Amino acid sequence: MSVIIHHTFLPADDPDKSLAFYRDALGFEVRNDVGYGGMRWITIGPPDQPQTSIVLYPPGADPAITDAERRTIAELMAKGTYASIVLGASDLEDTFERLRAGGAEVVQEPLDQPYGVRDCAFRDPAGNMVRINQLT
Repeated sequence: MSVIIHHTFLPADDPDKSLAFYRDALGFEVRNDVGYGGMRWITIGPPDQPQTSIVLYPPGADPAITDAERRTIAELMAKGTYASIVLGASDLEDTFERLRAGGAEVVQEPLDQPYGVRDCAFRDPAGNMVRINQLT
């Protein structure tokens, strides 16, 4: 039996800025871009991993979410504490420089962590924490 991560979801309140980060700076491919009711769901992923995708979704799209909950989600996103993802890169330094040159908000420059990984961190345009580990 084999289990993989097929889709994971990250909120994106500005689809075009998110595309600039994930597609243009990170090099992910766009697999789907669906609009409905003035909102967009964009599926992206690494070109060499077609079975693994990230869906950038409108954070308040669920009709079961109340207006108060939408405000709370927006506040948490603005603080950068709502969602996160950890990626891996074969060349951390190059990936870091590419994202920084693209204007991404740097949270942490490449650093050897005491727990054994070398990583860096950014916030994507929606405020999501994006950590990137050096692959060995």
